[in-house]
Amino acid sequence: MTGTPQGSDNPRVRFADTLTRTVTAAGARFVYRELGAGNGGVPMVALTHLGANLDSWDPELVDPLAGDRRVILLGYRGVGESTGEIRDRFEDMAADAIAAIRALGLSRVDLFGLSMGGMVAQEILRQAPELVERVVFAGTGPQGGPGLTVMTGVTVRTILRGAVTFTNPTTLLFFTRTPAGKQAAKAYQARLKLRRTGRDKPVTPGVFRAQLRAVNRWGREMAPPSSFTGPVLIVHGDSDRMVPVGNASALLARYPDADVHIFADSGHGVAFQNRGAVIDAVNHLLQR
Repeated sequence: MTGTPQGSDNPRVRFADTLTRTVTAAGARFVYRELGAGNGGVPMVALTHLGANLDSWDPELVDPLAGDRRVILLGYRGVGESTGEIRDRFEDMAADAIAAIRALGLSRVDLFGLSMGGMVAQEILRQAPELVERVVFAGTGPQGGPGLTVMTGVTVRTILRGAVTFTNPTTLLFFTRTPAGKQAAKAYQARLKLRRTGRDKPVTPGVFRAQLRAVNRWGREMAPPSSFTGPVLIVHGDSDRMVPVGNASALLARYPDADVHIFADSGHGVAFQNRGAVIDAVNHLLQR
């Protein structure tokens, strides 16, 4: 599982080939994968969605992001090969991420928060704003955001529907049922299989339960004021069933200078379905 971080030594290494490493922090070992050379710039730390491990990243999103920067895909405590007790509060997940980032010797990073990862990223901004240069929020929402308290019901019902119809739940949760959405879902599922060796451990039901508790708690809490003033990018699908599109406006109210991109005929997998446009928007953000 462990080995030399090929991503830092060979900028051309792909997500499908880069080795999985561990970093010890806060009493646990966190798995991570690293790509890109960085060229001396600020590295990007990416935090994934609910019920995901390191294999849940889309190679066609990650590889271009690491084209001219160092990208670190960081796991959560107790998820996949990471050790420790599973967290059910984003405050604790953020504290873990901060500890792991600092254990990697990093004092300044950009963040890419995908869905639940965006909620963890917001907590990182609250706990350690000095650590973050810029942030990307993809398909996520703030504390008390619209519709977040019903995510548990939506997710559980869709997982059951997927089991009955022999359909991967992410196909139903992340994409619309239009012809374009169905095609995007099929291509996405194929890309997730490109990594054939060194895969992360499967996500357990206990991980789902703990993370859904965290989301439910997040949806019921009021968001404290944000002191973060760095550049922010918000991307969201107009047909997101898990995190309704109104959360993009709720985030904009907290980060009024953010760039906002709403993608048509896109669901919770907005960053996977619209990879090229999202990568362009991220590159624009990183030039600010």
